[in-house]
Amino acid sequence: MNERLTTAGIYIKDGKVLLARRVEGGALSMKWEFPGGKNRTGESVEDTLKREYKEELGVDIIVKDGEVSSCQFENKGTHYTLTSRLIDIPDQNFHLSVHTTLEMVPLDKLLDYDLAPSDRQIASDIVNKHRDNEQK
Repeated sequence: MNERLTTAGIYIKDGKVLLARRVEGGALSMKWEFPGGKNRTGESVEDTLKREYKEELGVDIIVKDGEVSSCQFENKGTHYTLTSRLIDIPDQNFHLSVHTTLEMVPLDKLLDYDLAPSDRQIASDIVNKHRDNEQK
């Protein structure tokens, strides 16, 4: 079985997280997701996220240290590891190419969205960490 690494950039500000809704058509048609994508051979997680955000949203990002969450899934005979990192987006002049909409979603509403299955696992981890931080 083939193995691939894929990434998601998590932008959180003022208790809200950035979600993007995919265009109609394809496997993730109209699903909400954390922007990111598949690593190219030899590409670091940071380089992948920077490339994907530039290609999909037309913006430069800053990738922060440390993994937010990760999960494993299979799709069409390929085993994927999805890893996520916190990011910052200094200039938010977005130009969408594979998404119809961007939305800053309150963390307590994140799981109400029709998320891609792998992104739902990441979202659950984000919500649980947010709840844990609020209880401290």
